[in-house]
Amino acid sequence: MIKRYPTKKIFVGDVAVGGDAPISVQSMTYSKTKNIKETLEQINRLHFAGCDIVRVAVVDEEDAHALKQIKKEISMPLIADIHFNHRLALIAAESVDCIRINPGNIGSRDRVKEVVKACAEHSLPIRIGVNSGSLEKEFDTKYGQTPEGMVASAEYNIKYLEDLGFENIKISLKASDVQRTVAAYRMLRPKNSYPFHLGVTEAGTLFHSTVKSSIALGSLLLDGIGDTMRISITGELEEEIKVGRAILKDSGVANDGINIISCPTCGRIEADLVKAVAQVEERTKHITKPLNVSVMGCVVNAIGEAAHADVAIAFGKGSGLIMVRGEVVAKLKEDELVERFVNEVEKMALEN
Repeated sequence: MIKRYPTKKIFVGDVAVGGDAPISVQSMTYSKTKNIKETLEQINRLHFAGCDIVRVAVVDEEDAHALKQIKKEISMPLIADIHFNHRLALIAAESVDCIRINPGNIGSRDRVKEVVKACAEHSLPIRIGVNSGSLEKEFDTKYGQTPEGMVASAEYNIKYLEDLGFENIKISLKASDVQRTVAAYRMLRPKNSYPFHLGVTEAGTLFHSTVKSSIALGSLLLDGIGDTMRISITGELEEEIKVGRAILKDSGVANDGINIISCPTCGRIEADLVKAVAQVEERTKHITKPLNVSVMGCVVNAIGEAAHADVAIAFGKGSGLIMVRGEVVAKLKEDELVERFVNEVEKMALEN
């Protein structure tokens, strides 16, 4: 098991972030927050996709005042994302569970001080959200849009909040590429014990964001860095949660759900493996118990992989084997294998 960097535990609503808490997966609605009906619909979609924490954009006072009604109707912790106008944070603090500000564009130190005071009064954490593209002028001038500039901005703002007696903090250091993102998080991590929110910002479409986020966040998670995360995708909300959960599972950080092992397509396959794997993935996606399952298309690797899986299909020509913990439990026709396989998986999922 990966040893995580020891961090302070804070709470966003009832979700713990940092310390020994599970790494949470966040997302953000794309509706106009003032459109309460649409925003609630998107939050509900995220809830059923397995999202832990949701963030909404607050761009004007109408958005800020809508937060009160939204918060009443959801069970998920709610974060207000504030840029440029610190007064919106003061309104939002009365309703939400966390305030995210970008110190590079929120304004003067006095404005940040007002936000800190409001968050302290309502016991809300603040996420210091540093983005490479919007650093304070002095850091951009000295360092440019580099990891050093991002870290300098984060340290400056951490110290300012600490000088105000405020330590209910989490931090993000996001760039739009893998190398700067990873370098910044690694550079800052040994310097404090605040929880880190991981992400690659402006990461692109589903394909590009999945690749960038898997490399960057996977690398950091393997280093033991990260307490909460968002996968930024230009696309559907549920995909952010799906990719985030997969990164946690496949990096070995989270131990839940089905891990499907299937062979690559090649000329030795003697069954419709693509169809079978798709059926297995769809029919087992609700299972949260950690299980390794194998769906293999020919005899070359099938028996070896199946021996190490909890439940396995080893396809042959026109038929195949069902194996449970390395033991053959059935030999069936090809069109009967998936049904029996799913039954065995569901049965195992119910075991204590």
